[in-house]
Amino acid sequence: MSSSLFRTKRVEQSILDTEEPEHALKKSLSALDLTVFGVGVIIGTGIFVLTGTVAKNNAGPAVALAFVAAGVACALAALCYAEFASTVPVAGSAYTFSYASLGELPAWIIGWDLVLEFALGTAVVAVGWSGYIQSLMDNAGWEMPAALGSREGSDVFGFDILAAALVLVLTAILVVGMKLSARITSIVVAIKVTVVLVVIIAGAFLIDGDNYDPFIPKQKAVEAGESLQAPLIQLMFGWAPSNFGVMGIFTAASVVFFAFIGFDVVATAAEETKNPQRDMPRGILGSLLICTTLYVAVSIVVTGMQHYSRLSVDAPLADAFKATGHPWYAGFISFGAAVGLTTVCMILLLGQTRVFFAMSRDGLLPRFFSHVHPKFKTPHRPTILLGVVIAILAGFTPLTELAALVNIGTLFAFVVVAIGVIILRRTRPDLHRAFRTPWVPVIPILSVCASLWLMINLPAETWVRFAIWMAAGFFVYFLYGRSHSRLGRHEETTVGEVTQPPKGDSA
Repeated sequence: MSSSLFRTKRVEQSILDTEEPEHALKKSLSALDLTVFGVGVIIGTGIFVLTGTVAKNNAGPAVALAFVAAGVACALAALCYAEFASTVPVAGSAYTFSYASLGELPAWIIGWDLVLEFALGTAVVAVGWSGYIQSLMDNAGWEMPAALGSREGSDVFGFDILAAALVLVLTAILVVGMKLSARITSIVVAIKVTVVLVVIIAGAFLIDGDNYDPFIPKQKAVEAGESLQAPLIQLMFGWAPSNFGVMGIFTAASVVFFAFIGFDVVATAAEETKNPQRDMPRGILGSLLICTTLYVAVSIVVTGMQHYSRLSVDAPLADAFKATGHPWYAGFISFGAAVGLTTVCMILLLGQTRVFFAMSRDGLLPRFFSHVHPKFKTPHRPTILLGVVIAILAGFTPLTELAALVNIGTLFAFVVVAIGVIILRRTRPDLHRAFRTPWVPVIPILSVCASLWLMINLPAETWVRFAIWMAAGFFVYFLYGRSHSRLGRHEETTVGEVTQPPKGDSA
């Protein structure tokens, strides 16, 4: 039984599965499309919100260094993703990579985890987008009825029709085709990046050098048990991360890391890329480099415009411009955030449907969902199913409850992918690798360590919920996935053919 749980799927077989007509996705994406997807999903509320939170509570102006530290941790993981995505250009991202290196059960765990993370991430972003749109409507004198608006902070039971409508519209776009999705994403990302660049350039003329003093505020220890959501590291070792000082920068890095989540979604589109061996590494690493540069620049500008101790937690960029006598930029930033969240939502939904599609094609989920649309060549069945479910989830569930389970799975996937690179290098040294992670096993080991460090800085409640979801995943796998696995059935057929005596021979 243990051997069947860790049976691996050969890379060659994974690639052959993508050539089956009824399960084959259309290849239409270029390196530019992938880079745009990466930038589109990474730049979201993080750049507009997290900067103020971590500057005020953890790092001061040194929040720029926290973004660099988080960017380095992501870059280590990105190098591992780039090797896998160019070697195994199959939909599913970390799920597919794990199946080829670690085995079926670890692959199921990662796939199960990613389906949840992407679903909740999409719902969170949709609710956040709805909030921005309602804010802009309020500024224009239009007020949404309480029963049809966002439920966050409201005592009125209602359905967030804007959040649900966004998910359904994006679902329809994804069903029609990846190229249309890429074109829409390109337009929206261009608007979003323009807004960020305007903020950086305009803010640069409003910087007061005195606001950078001190650049790294004096360290202040957090009392053990002070936080209601104590990080796991506090419960394990009896001490909490520090505010400010050098350690405050690393604590801040564990928070701003979440602003980078999304570059790994690019890997889910490997099967729909024209030249994945060349373009996947460019798309993954290029989008991460662009976003890290923008994040650092924004953090330097905002902490230079207003002293870190006075920064707003909810809307630091907009309020910093208000504080310097330029309130017009507040509405401009809200507009950029609302537009930008559209692509974040669409690409997270894209990533989830591709993971779900890959799992169903392998038989771990019902094969009904692995058939592509005869005209559009997209996985329309899981896209429609998940789109409707997420629309309902976004409509009825408050933002705070949605956000509680997001993020830990991404770090877990980083750990698994890094370990997978080391294992596949040893078990399949013969594979052609268009991109090779440098300094193996050093880089993957550093990636594992960096991801684990950030994981143990997460709230303990997140770990509890993560464990509950994983336990449910084990139940589903042993109830359905293990017995319906195509790989398992193929092995049984092969064994049967080997042991079956030729006709005419005696038993």
